[in-house]
Amino acid sequence: MKESAKEAGFRTPRKDRLLRELVHDPYQSKSKLPDPTVCPDCGAVYHEGRWTWMAQPARAHVALCPACRRIRDGYPAGYLTMRGPFLQAHKQEILNVARNQEARAQAEHPLQRIMAIEEQADGVLITTTDPHLARGIGEALYRAYQGVLEFRYTEEGSLLRVRWER
Repeated sequence: MKESAKEAGFRTPRKDRLLRELVHDPYQSKSKLPDPTVCPDCGAVYHEGRWTWMAQPARAHVALCPACRRIRDGYPAGYLTMRGPFLQAHKQEILNVARNQEARAQAEHPLQRIMAIEEQADGVLITTTDPHLARGIGEALYRAYQGVLEFRYTEEGSLLRVRWER
């Protein structure tokens, strides 16, 4: 059986080699942070392996959370582009949907934040610190107002571009 597998062009995997990760997020910690760690910018606490909102413990370590690092560096993980005549007519209402979605997500996930909302000539661009938030806002807009919703992930999966139009 091994011979036929070799003939067909298959190779048996070597067990002494590590496989490379497909997803590479430069803002993901390479190692575990000391417990507890507090972000000096936003006040989120790294506790038991995840960032959360809780009272800041005494004598905690200090380190920037990945979301604050992204904001400082100006390196978004999600882009949401909104366009169309419906957007122009209901802009404030649509931005309220985006802010409400951010507040709902951020209550449980401190790393999901809107970085910026930029007016553009043909619409509005929202940048986020997490691709899940960009997707969540796009899906909330689609549920509320329908329209056309498109997602484009990068090959590595760490960046998402969402387009909503109506």
